[in-house]
Amino acid sequence: MDLLIINLSDLLKGETSAQVLTSAILAILFLQSGLDKVFDWKGNFDWLKGHFEKSPLKGQVPFLLFVITIFEISAGLLSAVGVVFIIFAESTGLSLIGAQLSALSIVMLFFGQRLAKDYEGAATLVPYFILAILGILILG
Repeated sequence: MDLLIINLSDLLKGETSAQVLTSAILAILFLQSGLDKVFDWKGNFDWLKGHFEKSPLKGQVPFLLFVITIFEISAGLLSAVGVVFIIFAESTGLSLIGAQLSALSIVMLFFGQRLAKDYEGAATLVPYFILAILGILILG
């Protein structure tokens, strides 16, 4: 019980709450996005196939969709489990890896959007990238 009280009081500290909340938002973002790709594979595939039909990636859509799905789910799961570890074990290691995979996933998505000449779509990724980089800095 004392450990729980100590950890809950630590949550009130700015750094710890920032770590938990950043990890939580990355968990939500990437679990939702990754699981959407799993449960609506065909819809995502059809959209991406059309999106990339005039880009150098047009023949790689199935493989790239698989890769980004694995990265997003991994980033989300590590961030989610990392929240628990921050709270109960005072350890940021899993959340840090989750934030790093989040940033890498966004770089991959950004690359694809730019190659597809969807500059507006690429621009919407920048705030998420900044959040992931800030997460890396506060978790590292």
